[in-house]
Amino acid sequence: MQSRRNFIKVLGLGAAAFSLPNINLFASTDSIPNLGIQLYTVRYEIEKDFEIAVKRIAEIGYKGIESYPLPENITLKYASKVFHDAGLEVFSIHSELPVGQNLETALKTTDAYNSKLVVYHGWPEDDKYKGEDNLKSTVELYNEIGEKLKSHGLQFGLHNHWWEFEKVDGIIPFYYLLENLNDAIFFEIDTYWAKTAGMNPAEIIEDFGKRAKLLHIKDGPAVKGDAMYAQVPVGSGNVDFQSVYSACKDNTEWMIVEFDEYERNIFDGIDDSYDYLTKNKFAVGNR
Repeated sequence: MQSRRNFIKVLGLGAAAFSLPNINLFASTDSIPNLGIQLYTVRYEIEKDFEIAVKRIAEIGYKGIESYPLPENITLKYASKVFHDAGLEVFSIHSELPVGQNLETALKTTDAYNSKLVVYHGWPEDDKYKGEDNLKSTVELYNEIGEKLKSHGLQFGLHNHWWEFEKVDGIIPFYYLLENLNDAIFFEIDTYWAKTAGMNPAEIIEDFGKRAKLLHIKDGPAVKGDAMYAQVPVGSGNVDFQSVYSACKDNTEWMIVEFDEYERNIFDGIDDSYDYLTKNKFAVGNR
């Protein structure tokens, strides 16, 4: 009799779960991306107190960080110690285009942080994707960079804004890169900017497959103009993250929360984003 009651109770709980919105009931933790944060999100807090900002990120539960070039008064050795003491993995770095001195900086940074992924942030918009001739030259350069980084045990990746998914002379730049770059070069798909460009982020993730190993996750109106910077905690804007997660399959290693701007307390924003992504089992953190 007790077994029957327990069975009925379990059935009831299952039915209740099906009635909840956005609950990813059957997700396996093996297939759920890790949850990280782009450190640029808390840049203003870093300027006030670097250690406190990093500790807050760890306390919220993020598993790792993607770095950006820190203020000059914060050395790589000191930053590495702070990250390590907080229990945060630096899984990738954002870099200026890693050529010349920028390459040397990227090598020093990855060495200090024990990172293996170097992501070119792609800012600002310029002529590198304007027309097929420029795209061919860009492909050649990126392939050279990829080989150079590979010789140091590193992997080269590319991050998008909105213009990389807007047609120029009938060509969508990031799709051109997908088709023409060496397979070892990966992509960090910024889902918010992709939607701002008028694309479906989930379709892009499916199209890029295993090469979309990192995703930037942010939310908001996702329309061009000043409004695109009116960003909100993940799950409270116009991006469909259920479809984004479903498109990841086993290909995405990290979902990376990022705010370019946020008018309220940034730690509240990243805490709310963490809760949304982990409670819906779209990503896994440390709590």
